Amino acid sequence: MHTASPAAPIHVAAAVVRGEDQRVLVQCRPDHLDHGGLWEFPGGKIEPGESVADALVRELDEELGIRVRPGALRIRVPWDYGHRRVVLHVLDVNEWTGRPIGREGQAVDWLTPEAMAERAWPAANWPIIRSLQLPDRYLITPVEPADADAWLARLDAALARGVRLVQLRRPDLDVEAWVRLGRALRRRCDAHGAWLLANGPAEQARAVGADGVHWSSRVLAEGPQRPGWARWVGASCHNGDELERAAACGADFALLSPVQWTASHPEQSGMGWERFAAWVAGARLPVYALGGVGPADIHRARACGGQGVAAIRGLLAEAGRR
Repeated sequence: MHTASPAAPIHVAAAVVRGEDQRVLVQCRPDHLDHGGLWEFPGGKIEPGESVADALVRELDEELGIRVRPGALRIRVPWDYGHRRVVLHVLDVNEWTGRPIGREGQAVDWLTPEAMAERAWPAANWPIIRSLQLPDRYLITPVEPADADAWLARLDAALARGVRLVQLRRPDLDVEAWVRLGRALRRRCDAHGAWLLANGPAEQARAVGADGVHWSSRVLAEGPQRPGWARWVGASCHNGDELERAAACGADFALLSPVQWTASHPEQSGMGWERFAAWVAGARLPVYALGGVGPADIHRARACGGQGVAAIRGLLAEAGRR
């Protein structure tokens, strides 16, 4: 249960330090500390007057003996442990020198994001792990097309260009047609090593071999239970309260929309990037921007603390230009 702590949060700088093989540097907290024996991303408390980058430079030198050049924001994670509140400000670090050693007696290791699930971590670290495992773009199927073969060819092109997360969203189809399309998508995702999520009943999602489900905002409002078999669960949100509900229900990530005006919802002006950033700052899970965005907006979404972008036409149109 997520409970509120009255104390002001402790702001912590944390780093995703990558080696040449793209594995990530992690360390084990000493047994005598809070969360002792658990693995974490290196970093430490931000001192008064310090920037996140300056705190990382100091902490990683003190803890690991390496000199780093902090990069872009990966994710910001607010977390309430009940007795203590923290906000983790996580930056990517791709440039560094030295040989990491545990200067405070802590064990260190290099892990792939996929191998991180085998270790025990403080709860606030799990959104960071998910952000490392998730791609920066999420393709949603359109409620179309008359020519299914032509659309599937465009999906193939999107997968060939690097899309690794696809949502089957076709509420217009009957069950038989939905399952048939789902199985066709499954085959294509398998061919490119992509994950497939289904926006529909969990039993139908499992029937097509989906990797998980995506909850609509309507389903999220009902307080859904996470399927035990699901590798991934996403949720559609439109404000900060829904982002918190998604985290409380066990979603791994969320979509926040609409960020900008879209032709599909012309009556909605969009929240804009400033409000997107404000709501994402309070979220306990990775968040994709949705609505009037495409690949060109990934950098901006990430600068706002987001995971990347989700799109229908934006990602299919990119594939169509190949």
